[in-house]
Amino acid sequence: MRELLAAVSELVSIVSYDRVAALAAKVRGMQVAKAGDLRAGSLSAKADNALKGLIGAWQASTVSGETLAAMLLAAAHAFRHAESRQRVELVWTGPTTELVPARRTEQALMQVIDAAQQRLFITSYVAYDIESIAKALKSAAERGVKIRFLMELSSVQGGKVSIDPIGNLKKIVPDALFYVWKNKDAAFVNGSVHAKVAVADGAYCFITSANLTGYAMDQNMEAGVLISGDPLPDQLHRHLEALAMTGVIVPADD
Repeated sequence: MRELLAAVSELVSIVSYDRVAALAAKVRGMQVAKAGDLRAGSLSAKADNALKGLIGAWQASTVSGETLAAMLLAAAHAFRHAESRQRVELVWTGPTTELVPARRTEQALMQVIDAAQQRLFITSYVAYDIESIAKALKSAAERGVKIRFLMELSSVQGGKVSIDPIGNLKKIVPDALFYVWKNKDAAFVNGSVHAKVAVADGAYCFITSANLTGYAMDQNMEAGVLISGDPLPDQLHRHLEALAMTGVIVPADD
């Protein structure tokens, strides 16, 4: 049964719901001895291999055609439902090709900032030369979004960057809340804020290699993912807020 479940899952993740429904209709009244007839039709090589695996798993089981049809429809519905709840997009800055589509870093970050209506949390190692992002941040502040940043401290303040990222951001959004990681446990004493994420309202998040810099937005080779829907954005937002609530990170002025 495990092999059949795996084969069903593999197939419904590749072909459309309509094709799965058509296949289920054929399977419902079919004897397993006729299972080979299911491969008639036009499918991609990957889908055809998945169907071949399904046929083999069905032939090795004691499941009826009626039961397999129900399994296919239920799995297809569950897969589409899960897919609709969360969307993941590739984000890339740097040299591109026409073979693989991807969003740009600046576009993805601005989408998260523009989506925020109540809460926005951004982390970065450094921050400077971000004119386009600055405009989006100012707009978010003007519509009442509670903006929080977690940044690496400057070397003058005991951190590892030569510039003052918090000072640069305060010029853009002076009412934002700024957090730092300075009271570190022994295991993290030499650590730094190297995470680069942006999350809005627990509904949209951007996880990236890019810092808040002009070069990262349009010249460096940077990679990331833009995620919308349950459950990861909410989990990430709650994690960042929990770091502040438990005192792992503290307000920059403390």
